[in-house]
Amino acid sequence: MELLSSTTFVSTSSTAPARPLKLLRSLLVLAAMAAAVSTQLLPSLLVVVPSWPFSAPHYNNKQPPPPPKCVLFNFGDSNSDTGNLVAGAGFRLHGPVGRRFFGKPSGRFSDGRLYIDFICERLGLDHLSPYLDSSGVSFRHGANFAAAGATAAGAADTFDLATQVRQFRHLKARTAELRPRGLGSGITDQEFQDAVYTFDIGQNDLQLAFAAGLSYDRILVETIPAIVTRIKNAVTMVHEACGRKFLLYNTGPLGCLPSLLARRGGGSELDRAGCLVDHNGVAGEFNAQLGRLCRDLRAMLANATVVCVDMYAIKYGLVANHTAHGFSEPLMACCGSGGPPYNYRVGKACGSPKVKACAVGDRRISWDGLHYTEDASRVVADKILSAEYSDPPLRLPTLCSSQT
Repeated sequence: MELLSSTTFVSTSSTAPARPLKLLRSLLVLAAMAAAVSTQLLPSLLVVVPSWPFSAPHYNNKQPPPPPKCVLFNFGDSNSDTGNLVAGAGFRLHGPVGRRFFGKPSGRFSDGRLYIDFICERLGLDHLSPYLDSSGVSFRHGANFAAAGATAAGAADTFDLATQVRQFRHLKARTAELRPRGLGSGITDQEFQDAVYTFDIGQNDLQLAFAAGLSYDRILVETIPAIVTRIKNAVTMVHEACGRKFLLYNTGPLGCLPSLLARRGGGSELDRAGCLVDHNGVAGEFNAQLGRLCRDLRAMLANATVVCVDMYAIKYGLVANHTAHGFSEPLMACCGSGGPPYNYRVGKACGSPKVKACAVGDRRISWDGLHYTEDASRVVADKILSAEYSDPPLRLPTLCSSQT
């Protein structure tokens, strides 16, 4: 057998006696070639050999995120909905909604941020993601269950307060299941207990009662107690699940909303600020009963802190003292139709074709006749954070950091 090339061998019968010698010579040549190649490669190989002692390589140096300064869970309606109705019901918002901060509709019924967005920013948190949104969301700092149109009493709406509380309980249970696998929000049991739970609901219940033609007395005797009872049940369920810190907002001055003023009857009485007396009277009675509920909850719930915020005083103050805050036309919607005095027309509200908004830079309180502008929401958030309108006067950062 002769070596014709590095890869080909042939048999030759005439040189059979020399076959073992030639084979040995070939093997020696191959061994020498291998040694030469290894000698040339050895310096480069030595470069990559780690010195002793060595440790395993670090493929991912990313550290886990620090624990949030505060975890916030919110329940409510469109006053604090950051996108649940849009995500959960496929509801579409159109420009100029969202033009101020987001540059497009963001699921919020405003030209920009809501008061809850400003609160999150001041607390060093991300904006609360809507629970029902399936893409690009994070619940590390909490979640928002509020949905536009929601009621406390469950008046035929999909995302009423009881549903929102069930959604929260589901989120908590799933978080516990996924946490050992490194999935989900990552919120710990202690963070759920130390979280702040906020409730801003009841306005739609009162508006629906007026729309149904219920008398003033009937709303006071039947509707309001039913709303307060549902809120009590919701807070109690969250407390049973883990919650220890609660912030309850009362309702704003319904009678100052341009959408209701534009539909008022000829005999409706107006106060000095130009707001509907009956509507604000109903709001005042609801707030009085909610205040009593706050006191009852403090006595009833063990190891719980319950703060009630006077949203009525904050928002009525914006209207009555609008010039002090730099606002103009306090009872006229920025985005709407019909012109002064309210710029609101049923069927041609903000977002409808050919409906325009006031100029960017005009400081208005009402965005669309029902919801607040970003400028107004910023003032509302500042006043909430001041704790001047809170009972007890406990600042949110202090509530966040308190131990349970």
